Amino acid sequence: MIWKSTRSFPFLSISLIGISLAMTTYGQSTGPAKPGKPPVETGVSQQLAMHRKQTIRQLAYALQFDIPAKKDQPIAASETISFDWQPTTAPLQIDFKEQRDHLKKVSVNQKSVPIVFEKEHLLIDPQYLRSGKNQIFIQFTAGNLSLNRNDDFLYTLLVPDRARTVFPCFDQPDLKASFQLALTVPKSWKAMTNATLQDSSQSGERKTYRFGASETISTYLFSFVAGKFDQVSKKVDGRTMHFLHRETDTTKIRLSMEPIFSVHADALRFLENYTQIPYPFKKFDFAAIPDFQYGGMEHVGAIQYKAASLFLDNGATRDQKLSRATLLAHETAHMWFGDLVTMRWFDDVWTKEVFANFIADKIVQISMSDGNYDLEFLIAHFPAAYDVDRTQGANPIGQPLANLKEAGTLYGGIIYHKAPIMMRQLERLMGKDALRDGLREYLKKYAYSNASWPDLIAILDKYTAADLKSWNHVWVAETGRPQFDYQLKIANQKISQFSVSQKGEDGSSRVWPQAFEVALVYPDRVEELTVQMDKMQVQLQEAVGKEAPLFVVFNSSGQGYGLFPVDQAMLPKLATLKNPVSRAAAYINLYENMLSGREVSPTQLATIYKEMLANEPEELALRLLTTQLADIFWRFTKPAERPSLAAVLENALWQALQKEPNSNKKKLLFRCYQSIALSIEAKDRLYAIWKDEKAPTGVTLTEDDYTALALALAVRDYPVAGILDQQLGRIKNVDRKKRLQFMMPALSAQVQERDAFFASLKNLSNREREAWVTAALGYLHHPLRAATSEKYLQGSLDLLEEIQRTGDIFFPESWLRSILSSYQSAESAAIVRTFLKDYPSYNPRLKAKLLQAADGPFRAEKLLYPKNKSTN
Repeated sequence: MIWKSTRSFPFLSISLIGISLAMTTYGQSTGPAKPGKPPVETGVSQQLAMHRKQTIRQLAYALQFDIPAKKDQPIAASETISFDWQPTTAPLQIDFKEQRDHLKKVSVNQKSVPIVFEKEHLLIDPQYLRSGKNQIFIQFTAGNLSLNRNDDFLYTLLVPDRARTVFPCFDQPDLKASFQLALTVPKSWKAMTNATLQDSSQSGERKTYRFGASETISTYLFSFVAGKFDQVSKKVDGRTMHFLHRETDTTKIRLSMEPIFSVHADALRFLENYTQIPYPFKKFDFAAIPDFQYGGMEHVGAIQYKAASLFLDNGATRDQKLSRATLLAHETAHMWFGDLVTMRWFDDVWTKEVFANFIADKIVQISMSDGNYDLEFLIAHFPAAYDVDRTQGANPIGQPLANLKEAGTLYGGIIYHKAPIMMRQLERLMGKDALRDGLREYLKKYAYSNASWPDLIAILDKYTAADLKSWNHVWVAETGRPQFDYQLKIANQKISQFSVSQKGEDGSSRVWPQAFEVALVYPDRVEELTVQMDKMQVQLQEAVGKEAPLFVVFNSSGQGYGLFPVDQAMLPKLATLKNPVSRAAAYINLYENMLSGREVSPTQLATIYKEMLANEPEELALRLLTTQLADIFWRFTKPAERPSLAAVLENALWQALQKEPNSNKKKLLFRCYQSIALSIEAKDRLYAIWKDEKAPTGVTLTEDDYTALALALAVRDYPVAGILDQQLGRIKNVDRKKRLQFMMPALSAQVQERDAFFASLKNLSNREREAWVTAALGYLHHPLRAATSEKYLQGSLDLLEEIQRTGDIFFPESWLRSILSSYQSAESAAIVRTFLKDYPSYNPRLKAKLLQAADGPFRAEKLLYPKNKSTN
């Protein structure tokens, strides 16, 4: 599963590694299970999981679902659970997060038994079970929470513990099972699951698909898709891949099909070579889902993707193509890292994600060989990791987990973005071949089974002389990032001393063992020195005696992690940096220092970036620069000062756009222009482009782009009626039409209509399409609507626990970022502080998510209104 950190702006051996006992993976226990009966409690506790792992073997599910044509009708279902059982006096707990009335009939070894249901568990008295082989038959009504039902299609999404919301099961990752599925659906529907299709039959208006048995997989990886889809099949390297989709745009289909299949094929070839393990499953198919909750999900043999991430048009930038390639490579990598070898418990969920990202970056180096790997890695991971790690809610990469019902809160920017940075440092520490060989041993040893991070470290320790204990502790078990400072002494135009020191950004005396580069920039050359930062302070002896440089660039190779200093002498000469990685690293350093209130102010940084708009030759670096510029404009500029800044930036962006020959960069500049447009002239220009569907010369705008333009005009209350209604009429795809229809009330010029939209979100049924909800919330809380939308903050926070309980894993975070990201007032920051004060025992993981999302308002308050700042 992939997660991209995007702000919610629509306008833009344990002792070996030093992990605390609280973070020990339960699978490391080799002794007997805890004596006594595991308590019956909601969710899936560690104690219950340990007990079941030691009493259940050879698990298999045979499932049948009868899915009606109408999404509000119940789904009749049945299953047979087969397993070997080791006798115990405790009742067998089968997880089912539904109401008691959903259970219709239960029989154990062909004998009907009473239905005993308590706290989300069907309880089977051990008197009905026997040592060895058992079968439990359950007739039930499927739960709807994770079926994602739409008018003419549905799909399951069961990570991390949501299989139990659909059918009774043992919902823990280390009880792998074989799944055999039969689906009865309307006759016009197609279907896909983890296993290959055996046969199908039709009776009247209904069709039944019968699939074979899957390989042994964890419950969260079981999945099926069914509905009105088109199917495309293609044979590549002797393997036939099947692809289900609902796209209707013929241009997108024509331009996207070849790269979708070819990148998958490239990824499979790379992984088979890198791991020395052939593709480990029977089939490799995938489906594109409209407004899918994530970028993708790695279901064995039936990967699901967000359709908009796969289908690109002739206006797609290189950045979009790169994102697609990375997404496809990431989910393919999961077939080995996560699916073949799975974590024992979800406290190690980050291990599968870090390797999927780590390997995906390597694959994209090959599949998009014309790119700059170091630049792509820097921009993809560092801003998103810092976006969490700099906050009061920062979490470590490894986190303890007592109950799987909290597993969803583990996900976020740290495991998806800081962890790959950590892995790259580990690869640099060990060497590429040593790390690769260690990973090969790990995959072969634990294939079709489960393993923990300590299991992996124990293997890797054999391949290196490095001190993995101290390295791992600060990188994996602790939060935060280092802050670096330096002393550069010059005597007789020569460097006499160059020292670099580090401490925790929180002031703590910690050492993050890592290597990074520092560039000495001269008029005619750049000399790069490697800093081995393995203690609090190091001396760069290599620098002594060198000529005094014009300026210094820290982290010039983009591999070091932390808050790096900025040499003020660099600021007027930023454009002279020829290495795009060094420039992008400088942008990130500048932005992070601005947020920290040191080196540069928001106004100064906006001025620096304005001058770079026409001077940044690299597309990805320009994307980073324009994203940060829009961020400064909306989040770190006072409302009263925005009009004057807008006039300057609008002109600079438009002039740069006119002069820029590269179409992709022109589009990035146009998007930034659209994002900050505030003057009457700029809004009129945008309206004319939208009305006539005539893009600026050299810019390709598609239906999606014109929809974004219409939304931008609507949130600015552009004085022409019916813009969104007209755009709705232009959209041909039914799924995209429904999305815009849902969002329109949130963009209404009438406050009462926006109030009604927000009130409607208290109803769970109105939050089913989470991507729609968060997109709409971004506009509802647009900075231009702050005066009327701030009143929604308290109600949004009051809903947070329900959002976490009923939504998918990323929904709480995306909900919070959508509502909080645009605020900068003391009042908005005070609402968050008061909420946390009123609930001192609030769920700590949700509190952390809240503090992460509120970091923007907190920092804006400090930077813009320092006299009024409060203690956070």
